[in-house]
Amino acid sequence: MRTLAVILAGLSLAAAAPDARGAEAAGASVKGLKLQVSANGRYLQERGGKPFFYLGDTAWTLFKRLTREEADEYLRNRAAKGFTVIQAYVLRGLTIRNVYGDLTVVDRDPTRFNEPFFQNVDWIVNRANELGLVMSLVVSYGEHVNGKQEKVFNESNAYQYGKLLAARYKDNAVIWLLGGDRNPQQETGTWSAMARGLKDGSGHTQLVSYHGPGPRTDAGGPTGYSSSFWFHDQDWLDFNMIQSGHRWAVKNYDFIAHDYELKPVKPTIDMEARYENHPDGPNPRRMDAHQEREATYWAMLAGAAGHGYGCNDIWQFYNPERMPAQDDNSFPFDRLRGTTHWKKAMDFEGAFSMGTMRRLLEARPWYNLVPDQSAILAGQGEDEDRVQAARAADGSFLLAYLTFGNPVTIDLEKLSGRSVRAHWYDPRTGALQPIGEFPKTGSRQFKPPAQGPAADWALVLEDRAKKLAKPASR
Repeated sequence: MRTLAVILAGLSLAAAAPDARGAEAAGASVKGLKLQVSANGRYLQERGGKPFFYLGDTAWTLFKRLTREEADEYLRNRAAKGFTVIQAYVLRGLTIRNVYGDLTVVDRDPTRFNEPFFQNVDWIVNRANELGLVMSLVVSYGEHVNGKQEKVFNESNAYQYGKLLAARYKDNAVIWLLGGDRNPQQETGTWSAMARGLKDGSGHTQLVSYHGPGPRTDAGGPTGYSSSFWFHDQDWLDFNMIQSGHRWAVKNYDFIAHDYELKPVKPTIDMEARYENHPDGPNPRRMDAHQEREATYWAMLAGAAGHGYGCNDIWQFYNPERMPAQDDNSFPFDRLRGTTHWKKAMDFEGAFSMGTMRRLLEARPWYNLVPDQSAILAGQGEDEDRVQAARAADGSFLLAYLTFGNPVTIDLEKLSGRSVRAHWYDPRTGALQPIGEFPKTGSRQFKPPAQGPAADWALVLEDRAKKLAKPASR
């Protein structure tokens, strides 16, 4: 039955000619794309030197809960919205089958891949690459390394698993993530062995990082939210990954700032921030599009090399007619269960806002941005009323994000040239509203077109002589 279902799924996709929507959604294929860290250690780039904007969508259960037709629909949607990366788990639960009835590994042995399961992974990874999407794959849930009932890894088989996995996808555009949402605890050796396997299996051509847990609060403040806390000095850790957590107005700019100052310099990304439609801890309110934008702009203007968006209904691919009683690791998640079918949730406002953010930054050399809060001379609010600012290293432009649209005064001497061109950028629509041009002298106050609890704005200031490009429309 499983084999027939797979065949039919493949035939139905192969027979269907690409429609206009699919052709528009697909970017240039990235099959075979190899990424590396930039020379200054601040961002990711292609081997030829072209900066790579990591804009991830969180699809943890992609390989288990979607058919191939559904996966194709999801991937086309994400490509059309401007995402560049899809974050998903390879091994998450030993006893939970995919929609075709296949387990991930055979007899709880992580070095014995269940071929039908991985043939489906092959198809999805290749399809994502064809549509211009890099796969950021979490190799294993943390419970399989440092858990109890589902622990299957030691240093020996972790190396073999990593090597086999990377060898299978060495010709794909793939980033590897260890950690599986967990603190490494006493198993740093096992994770490092798995990392070495990934490096050897890919011929050292693919990037590796670590996906840890959300922040915990110690006496000295939040800790344990970034790969940097355990592995920053490891040569296999190419860049840092942060999980800033799923709470309202989390100050993820502080998390980025922590990693930004570390030596050696490595890129850092908040790959798991607030999820749209996710509960705010025990509070009844759920994260909305404004919270998603806030987390994204705060992170990017604090020095991040990219960002990971998430939606509570997407990571679990919520479908009320096809949901397991428990999560893939037998962890009850009734409180976190989705409320909106994933096909509808794909078009939540926050997902559109991610592409809008990317267009603003890619209209100018975003990779040259340097976080600079000293540019804000007045108007910095308290708590969530945050103004986050960054300027180009050469002073050619400056961006400031205003959470609630309150007036802000900027030090114009942070810019190069003799005159300034100013615009307001609407993070909701991508519309650019001109403010005007004026001499670059002293400071100037800027008041956004609207203020309010969801009236966020991005201020765009640039050296008039540079003639920088305008962001592309949606």
